[in-house]
Amino acid sequence: MAWIQFALGAAVIVFAAFKMTQYANAIAVRTRLGGMFIGTLLLAAGTSAPELITNASSVRLGMPNLAAGDLFGSSMFNMLILALLDIACFRTRLLRRVTVSHALTASLATLMTGMAVLFVLARIPWRIGWLGADSLSLILVYGGGMWIIQQKSRRSGAPVGVELDVPGVGLTHAIIGFVVSMGVLVIASPWLVRAAKEIALITGLGTGLVGLTLFAFVTSLPEVVAVLVAVRLGAFDMAVGNLFGSNVFNMMAMGITDGFYAQGLLFSDINANFALAGLVALLLVNLGLIGNLARLERRLWVVGVDALLIILTFIGGLFLLYHAGVGM
Repeated sequence: MAWIQFALGAAVIVFAAFKMTQYANAIAVRTRLGGMFIGTLLLAAGTSAPELITNASSVRLGMPNLAAGDLFGSSMFNMLILALLDIACFRTRLLRRVTVSHALTASLATLMTGMAVLFVLARIPWRIGWLGADSLSLILVYGGGMWIIQQKSRRSGAPVGVELDVPGVGLTHAIIGFVVSMGVLVIASPWLVRAAKEIALITGLGTGLVGLTLFAFVTSLPEVVAVLVAVRLGAFDMAVGNLFGSNVFNMMAMGITDGFYAQGLLFSDINANFALAGLVALLLVNLGLIGNLARLERRLWVVGVDALLIILTFIGGLFLLYHAGVGM
């Protein structure tokens, strides 16, 4: 029954993400904010809603390691998606088609992931209101980073290509559709939390390991669907912006999740070995950043060197996490 519930929840999330991406495209056209900014802020927040909701539910159930495993694992999967997408779009050379401005979002993801790893290890005891000082700092950095990205996008005047147009969908229709699709994601996400807990008990695996692999993969499905739909529409900047932006949102979500953790301070109660998962995610984001900036031309058949490095690092990272017993 747990596996059926898990599969049904994943299917609902995939459909909602498909519709949400279409509406995000329409919003990008109608507001002329550009695919990069909409992908980084709006679509990334929408597709990452499962991480935020499921982790709030996880910590309420007293499973901070599941939350950490999900968020760090999801960030790892996002970069794997970026590499696989570059391979799938080898004729368009994806990482060379998108604007270099994505480096700003990737740099923000690097900063916030590094901060999260530091907080897991530092065990900072200070609290401000109902949040730990570490969690609050992540939220503030996210807000400041989004403001900088918005200013950069407005100054650059990033154009919105005609390939993004969605005939017959006005701005009001698009906004309502986006909100409804996001609401479906929010409603379906708790199903995955309950199913993941049951699967962890049935299989005998640690909740952290489930969060880092199976759970992180399924909650990353909205990103998979979103980037595939965006690429199909030719909205390459929206696709890449969604992936880097989702990593930024994941780290901010870890800070917000602390507000739902009544047992203490979230980062102080996360097992320290999850810092290794955060470091792997940090390394993968940096490889994505280098790929965006370097725009390497060398390929091995249809695989770019940058994409290959991301894939090999992801596989090696999973082996290290398994060998280190993270979540077991």
